[in-house]
Amino acid sequence: MQRLALCAGIASGTLSCIYEKGLNAMQVKPMAAPMGAVVSGVDIRSTDADRWQEYNTLLCEHHVLVFPDQQLSNDDHIAFASLWGDLIPFPYGSLPGYPNIIALKNKGKRKDVNQHWHSDMTYNVQPPKLTMLYALEAPAIGGETAFANQHMAYEELSDGMKQVVDSLQAHHSAQALARLYGEDEAKASRALHPVVRRHDESESKALYVCQAFTRRFEGWTREESKWLLEYLYKHCVREEFQARHQWRVGDLVIWDNRSVLHYAVHDHGDDPRLIHRCQVEGVQPRGASD
Repeated sequence: MQRLALCAGIASGTLSCIYEKGLNAMQVKPMAAPMGAVVSGVDIRSTDADRWQEYNTLLCEHHVLVFPDQQLSNDDHIAFASLWGDLIPFPYGSLPGYPNIIALKNKGKRKDVNQHWHSDMTYNVQPPKLTMLYALEAPAIGGETAFANQHMAYEELSDGMKQVVDSLQAHHSAQALARLYGEDEAKASRALHPVVRRHDESESKALYVCQAFTRRFEGWTREESKWLLEYLYKHCVREEFQARHQWRVGDLVIWDNRSVLHYAVHDHGDDPRLIHRCQVEGVQPRGASD
């Protein structure tokens, strides 16, 4: 039976917990004030149903989990990600023999397509609920991934603005992404989602727009939508909502796309950075009043 052996530092905001289960101790430490936790002392290859439930509970609470010092094959990566549900093949390229893994490799700043705040694949009717990255190469410094807590972003809106955004839906499109990869824009995925989505497990509300894929509000023109979208884009990534992760080889990082935006910071020049990505299919987002 699981036993909580130690939980200290609550008053100082540096909460550190150790969970004991048999001979395996799992230590959980906060990554940053707005969100995130570092989960150490575990080998995710030996995850059973009880331990997975612990991980999922932590993910819903902290929104970003970091598992350092992992040693994973592609099959290990896929097996762990599959514990959360069906995996999503990326429509514009994948690893040979592994359609559910794509390799994110440093090709230089000018060719980096992830230098913007976004939630993954919001242009899908059922966007991925979580993204899971595993680092095979990492720069000595730089190359961080930034995250912004969208539950906090929603809660910090005024009551009047909440009433406005609670009632809105927005169109999301992969047209720009298709154009970038030389694909037919007319066949690019499109979806209509609530501007405020209710987390399907925690029930918490979060903003759900991103500059990369959101085009306009339902019933509004692009021009009419622009002013409010621009405000929301700036508001939802305020510094006090953010956390950053500095990559190290062997890091496995999971984030909840229902809760956060992320940004790949390219400040490491041509230094090697190779990360494998899997994504787990989610449900169609629910609105604030659903």
